[in-house]
Amino acid sequence: MLLEGKTVLITGASGGIGRAAAIGCARHGADVAINYLNDEAGAASAVREIEAMGRRAIAVRGDVADPDAAPRFISAAVEAFGRVDVFVSNAGICPFHSFLDMPRDVLERTLRVNLHGAWYMTQAAANQMVAQGDGGAIIAVSSISALVGGGMQTHYTPTKAGVQSLMQSCAIALGPKGIRCNSVLPGTIETDINREDLAEPTKRAYMAGRVPLGRLGAPEDLAGPIVFLASDLAAYVTGAALLVDGGMFVNLQ
Repeated sequence: MLLEGKTVLITGASGGIGRAAAIGCARHGADVAINYLNDEAGAASAVREIEAMGRRAIAVRGDVADPDAAPRFISAAVEAFGRVDVFVSNAGICPFHSFLDMPRDVLERTLRVNLHGAWYMTQAAANQMVAQGDGGAIIAVSSISALVGGGMQTHYTPTKAGVQSLMQSCAIALGPKGIRCNSVLPGTIETDINREDLAEPTKRAYMAGRVPLGRLGAPEDLAGPIVFLASDLAAYVTGAALLVDGGMFVNLQ
């Protein structure tokens, strides 16, 4: 029970990595506030699953691309649970598209959700932690795409590099306040973002073949690393970027 008595907030947690992280944190004793945008049923089912463990949970609808959604999410969590101990910035989109004819709205929306949303949410959570006066932990879900390129992801990879960089800078800015800031870099994880892309058997086999552990990742593979970084086991870990990719990044041979 690494997170006993702690309150954890997670954006984009009605499904995928965010939901897995929410469930994983609850299993370790945390009360959880979930942010979601459209999947009300998914958010409600996550809340029910957490409550079935004997933990408290709420779901708060909001578009992270809206700067005003950040203070609303934090306020709702504080009203429900009294404080914020851990914040996980997870919400993100990746609408695959070629570079030369990238529509402006696709680029702008990806930047606003993935990077601007992470920035505003992190700032709001950090301000609450500072007001509480006893530190906290912030974890951002970046991506292996922060380290490598993608021809159909020229709008996405810069946002994930930005999220990783945000955590590095926040580690410096917030360290004196006792707030640790780290990122996790998932490899190819099967979620709604890439489900269509991985549906083609040849592409799926190719992607799995690049992973030394021999399989694509599942959202649950991120839960343990996030719980670790949120917990006191990582009390001296800040500014770190943890690859969770089955070894794909180092598989250059």
